[in-house]
Amino acid sequence: MSAFLPRKTTLCFALSVLSLASLRAAAQSAPATLSGFQATAPLTGLTHTASGIELSNAVSTLKIDAMRPDVLRVRIYPNGHPAEDASWAVLPEARPSRIAVAAEDTGFSTTALRIAVDAELRIVVSDLAGNVLQKDAAPASWDGTGFKVSKQKTGDDHFFGLGDKPGPLDRAGESFVMWNTDTFGWQESTDPIYKSIPFFLEMHGGRTIGVLFDNTFRTYFDFGHERADRYTFSAPDGPLDYYLLYGPEPKRVIETYAWLTGPTPLPPLWALGFQQSRYTYIPRAKVEEIASRLRADKIPSDAIYLDIDYQDHNRPFTVDQASYPDFPGLIHELAAEHFHTVLITDPHIANLPHQGYKAYDTGEAGDHFVKRNGENYVGPVWPGPSVFPDFTRQQTRAWWGTLYKDFVADGVAGFWNDMNEPAVFTYPTKTMPDDVQYRIDEPGFSPRTATHLEIHNIYGLENSRGTREGLLALQPNVRPFVLTRASYAGGQRYAATWTGDNSSTWNHLRQTTPQLLNLGLSGFSMSGADVGGFAGSPSPELLTHWLVLAAFQPIDRSHAAKGTRDHEPWVDGPEQENIRRRYIEERYRLMPYLYTTAEETSHDGVPILRPLFLEFPHATSDSHPLDQDAPGEFFFGPSILVAASPSPEEVAPYTVILPSGLWYNYWTGEKLDRRAPLGSRDLEIRDPTVTDTPALQPIMVQPSLGELPLYVRAGSIVPMQPLVQSTEEKPSGPLTLRVFPGDNCHGDLYQDDGKSFDYRKGAYLRLHFTCNVEADGSLTVNIPKREGSFTPWWTAFRIEAVGWTPSATQAVVGGHRSALEHTPLGWAVTIGDTGKPQTVVLR
Repeated sequence: MSAFLPRKTTLCFALSVLSLASLRAAAQSAPATLSGFQATAPLTGLTHTASGIELSNAVSTLKIDAMRPDVLRVRIYPNGHPAEDASWAVLPEARPSRIAVAAEDTGFSTTALRIAVDAELRIVVSDLAGNVLQKDAAPASWDGTGFKVSKQKTGDDHFFGLGDKPGPLDRAGESFVMWNTDTFGWQESTDPIYKSIPFFLEMHGGRTIGVLFDNTFRTYFDFGHERADRYTFSAPDGPLDYYLLYGPEPKRVIETYAWLTGPTPLPPLWALGFQQSRYTYIPRAKVEEIASRLRADKIPSDAIYLDIDYQDHNRPFTVDQASYPDFPGLIHELAAEHFHTVLITDPHIANLPHQGYKAYDTGEAGDHFVKRNGENYVGPVWPGPSVFPDFTRQQTRAWWGTLYKDFVADGVAGFWNDMNEPAVFTYPTKTMPDDVQYRIDEPGFSPRTATHLEIHNIYGLENSRGTREGLLALQPNVRPFVLTRASYAGGQRYAATWTGDNSSTWNHLRQTTPQLLNLGLSGFSMSGADVGGFAGSPSPELLTHWLVLAAFQPIDRSHAAKGTRDHEPWVDGPEQENIRRRYIEERYRLMPYLYTTAEETSHDGVPILRPLFLEFPHATSDSHPLDQDAPGEFFFGPSILVAASPSPEEVAPYTVILPSGLWYNYWTGEKLDRRAPLGSRDLEIRDPTVTDTPALQPIMVQPSLGELPLYVRAGSIVPMQPLVQSTEEKPSGPLTLRVFPGDNCHGDLYQDDGKSFDYRKGAYLRLHFTCNVEADGSLTVNIPKREGSFTPWWTAFRIEAVGWTPSATQAVVGGHRSALEHTPLGWAVTIGDTGKPQTVVLR
């Protein structure tokens, strides 16, 4: 059902002071700066509301509301025909938010923003200092039920987000379509792929805004591909409804997006461990062999996945008893070795009436499947002819959740919703026909029938929602782990994700970083890529490079397709295995730091994997994102900078760019003084010129198999633990606080039981450590009072000072003196954890 009446109307461009010739020139080159509207008189017909404005012309009505001082909602619709005010993406508690605004002649202002409109319904948004943040390049234009929104763009604009779209980190100059698609072996130029996340950041002049275009139809984004002087977003149907989120810092925008659509929830601790998967480990003996080898080779690991072959004829919620006899026994056997089993459960249900197939029989009895021409739609997928649940119905999602009951009772720990674009083996669309019907029955929506054109992009979102909610209904005090391939904005509330069926190529290894960074900026902090590449067989060197890099990504899952060579860490012999093991081990040593970052993400939405500009938004003199100069680099949490080669297959040295400040080499403890301004840099120019002489000698890294440069920003305290073989194993020894002295020195630690929601009742531990180098050169580390009631595994702290030189090689705690221990990275001391505040002075 269309949200608008069928009509054919096009709004004409308003007359302006630009001549036709200058308009044509503007299409060829972007203007240097954004500009606002010229002086205006009060607008006729402008209505001020408590939270914004409403204005109509001959065709359309514009409504702008301030939800917060830094958040606006913009809606435009044909006169008298507003779209339904409902959303699958925005949190119900955020949607009604409104604040009082100050009325102005041509708009209104908040304590952060000023909004002006003209008679053509064009909008300009600026900050209170007059800096234009966003301006319409033309009035919104209509073509039947379709529309296009055009915004002014400059050559200095940068765009990020839109989920896991392949290509560069910066979307400027690119164009994209949102239509979730099963794209096996996608390439860098492939679009669309699996997700539709219509949220992006626009950075200009050191100021950042975010835009969420909340339309579930096939939507289009053009960031200066067609015209250099504007960017556009459009749709063939549905509501013209978007949100503007102002920073000015990019991290603030990300936090606001989490307020609007929800953050990634705190995962179970085991989900941050190493995960081994393949299509498929069959039969049962192969699964046992993989588990046994991981433990025998002492490769820390926490999860084993089973792909569709564990099922009876690929039918979801069944088990092939011939290949996997005593399936519950297998799950318990793996659990006894501290492995969590993750099962794939695709949304298609085999169309098998009267054959005792529970998933079909109960679904048909409850009328839970989507329709076409009044009958269940049947399409070919892995089990053969299949029917598909209508996840827009709350009662269908509740039924779907009950299908997990037996697996949960068997001890299965996580579930993997694949093929939920939804994928159907019909070509060329690879999905359901456009006229398949859904019967929406959802709080906040009017009960109505909608076609696949409207629901397609949210099918994976609501599938994973049904899975998560079903698991919570079955085990209310166990954190679910759900992995989804397809999703929409807000889907991070329900599931983690990955980048789909990538390939075993160096280019796909390189693509992993920008994809995961943009997923994090789009709300999905818990994300990963198939390590080693799903489609194809990686060379030994490629697999090693991939396993090394993935140790510093949120989800570390090795996965491979049928017909490919083995991807497990031990293949290719002891030399390769030793390198791969060493980096997986380092991930487990860093687990307190990683888990703390994940917990922070669950509150503020700031992703685990971060572009440099998120931590250093003003790192360059001309305010361009530093990531453009360092395409292989990213932050793993707030403190650790990973400096991978931008071209991992190359053997020539590459340049590492560090934001201005003091840094430490993570592996050696070397202190690096990089306090110098950073300007723009052309990556093609390798030699300094007369006009571009660097203030500091560049850091050059010679690529070497098994060596991944890591740097820690000065002023960080990184919590670490002794090595374990799984997150369920209790570490033996003290908690290490690795101190990297510098300004505003601090670090955080969060702990709980790693599996339940008891932290909501106070069963957690939170510590905020600080440190300071005193005038006499001594190093003071402050251990605060515990917050929360959780009792941790350690009884002592080991404080390691990196890049600091003592004068007396002593530590003083509560009047007691201890000798400092010399370590490869600096100096250390171990003290008891009394559970009370302590001050430790290293001299």
